[in-house]
Amino acid sequence: MKITSDDTNPTISADTQAMLDCLRQAIAKDLKRKRRLGHYSVQWKDNAPFIEGDDAPEYLRAEQKIS
Repeated sequence: MKITSDDTNPTISADTQAMLDCLRQAIAKDLKRKRRLGHYSVQWKDNAPFIEGDDAPEYLRAEQKIS
């Protein structure tokens, strides 16, 4: 991937895009499995981590409420 300071939308090669798509698909599949099994996950949204799932450790839930 070629990125310069002037690029606001860098272009990526077809191979790189295929890898990115594959990773996104794998993550979506694993998050779906975690939800189905009742496991918690930590994700990134709006420039901050957030916790999803009822079985998240209490200390992580407390940190999320503070932020």
